[in-house]
Amino acid sequence: MSAVIGSASPETRARLKALAEQPLPLDEWKRRLAIPLSPEEIEHTQALVRWFCRRYPTVGERFAYVRRAYKRWMGQVK
Repeated sequence: MSAVIGSASPETRARLKALAEQPLPLDEWKRRLAIPLSPEEIEHTQALVRWFCRRYPTVGERFAYVRRAYKRWMGQVK
């Protein structure tokens, strides 16, 4: 997904950034929160968590990954 955003025009990037940073009204947040996850979504999330914990078994490794990823994400936002 980030490759798609990275290749977008400056105008499109600006619109996407504005949408992403727009506050979500409380009633809309509550509406979305009330939608239950499907069994497939739950299993997929659990599988991702299991993979991540195997790939980065210690807290230090997890924080190191997050720091690297954050730098990467912030470099793409400009």
